[in-house]
Amino acid sequence: MRKIGIIGAMEIEVEGLKKEMEVYRTLKKAKMEFFEGRLCGQEVVVVRSGVGKVNAAVCTQILADEFEVNLIINTGVAGSLKKEINIEDIVIATDVVHHDVDATLFGYQIGEVPQMGVLSFPADEQAAALAKEVSEQVNPEIHVFRGRIVSGDQFIFDKEVKKQIKNTFEGFCTEMEGASIGHTAWLNNIPFLIIRAISDKADESAKMDYPVFEERAAADSLRLVKGLMKRFSEDQTK
Repeated sequence: MRKIGIIGAMEIEVEGLKKEMEVYRTLKKAKMEFFEGRLCGQEVVVVRSGVGKVNAAVCTQILADEFEVNLIINTGVAGSLKKEINIEDIVIATDVVHHDVDATLFGYQIGEVPQMGVLSFPADEQAAALAKEVSEQVNPEIHVFRGRIVSGDQFIFDKEVKKQIKNTFEGFCTEMEGASIGHTAWLNNIPFLIIRAISDKADESAKMDYPVFEERAAADSLRLVKGLMKRFSEDQTK
């Protein structure tokens, strides 16, 4: 039986899931609370990791060790790095990269974590393709993009920083957890899926846009995740 770990960095990103799931176990660890149960017929563990790469990595490792999940989904919001990707659009990761890692002095590519042997961590293709299909069904008015998501312990709001990150990594959007979750899942041989609803344009308008669109973006992600869980549940009963 598939068990899916669902991570959101902030409460707004997971509260809707917790309200609609049947919870039969909770675990508090590393200042996080894990809710294990069933959502739309699918076995899940839902958790708020907190913001940033360290919190996200610790959370992912607990899901691996304590719950033995065999798929990890990270849902949340992000800032767009491309002009054609607008607020409320959705980006589903092909792969994830740390944009704030620089060991180029030692011959590594910018963004490459030393001794890992890879620059980016690939998302699960089958889950990503299904997520795109489901998103187009449950959020038909929203554009869905597949592409690289980049992460760092920074909220990007400067257009020059945005330009540098975009040109260096060819990313579609930027946030603060996805690469760390993907990195940790990769180390544990667990497939992962990163979903981002766009809340801002990662420029000087971000301070104004983010609070306005965060709630709406979270609602779009909720519909997508619920739709995914329903599909996963149906596939397992066939």
